[in-house]
Amino acid sequence: MSPSRVDYLWLKWRAIACLVLGREGAARGLYDEMLGRWPDDTYALASRAHLRTQAGQVEAALADSQRLVALKPDDARAWFNHGYMLEAAERWEEALAAFQRSTALSPELDRAWYGQGLVLIRLKRFDEAVLALKRNTELQPMSPHGWYQLARVHVDREAPDEAVAIIRHLKGFEPKVAAQLERETGLLARQSAG
Repeated sequence: MSPSRVDYLWLKWRAIACLVLGREGAARGLYDEMLGRWPDDTYALASRAHLRTQAGQVEAALADSQRLVALKPDDARAWFNHGYMLEAAERWEEALAAFQRSTALSPELDRAWYGQGLVLIRLKRFDEAVLALKRNTELQPMSPHGWYQLARVHVDREAPDEAVAIIRHLKGFEPKVAAQLERETGLLARQSAG
């Protein structure tokens, strides 16, 4: 193993140990050091972007994330994470483009469909949001999050029958979420007999 590789692994494991010990600042410093020596290291970029996001350093995190997707343009998860950061920064159009890139690369990445749906809701593009959230619920049928947002979008689209059908569906496996939707929307979904 080359000395450079040993140095890299030593820094990486020290950073991981810092994270385990709750020393995020020290870990960020080690990732800084790694990127000073290996500027194109995607592991260090992704890790530092995550830590910067947690520390509220939004622009710095986005710079790392932008560099990461430039280095890994075919990595659906990198695009999803980039979209998530852009969404948190309320950069809706850019977030939408990142989520769309992610789903184009990996159509089975349910979280990217969900993110896409949320951004489309923010942009008041409800019909498109319905399509993204339906795909999310197809991929994660037992997760209430996509269903909840889908019901809310149907209310926004003035399609209460669709929302009631979702509330009824949720009563079968997430009755608390169904009850919350009934309270929030004023729609009541009676369980159908049989």
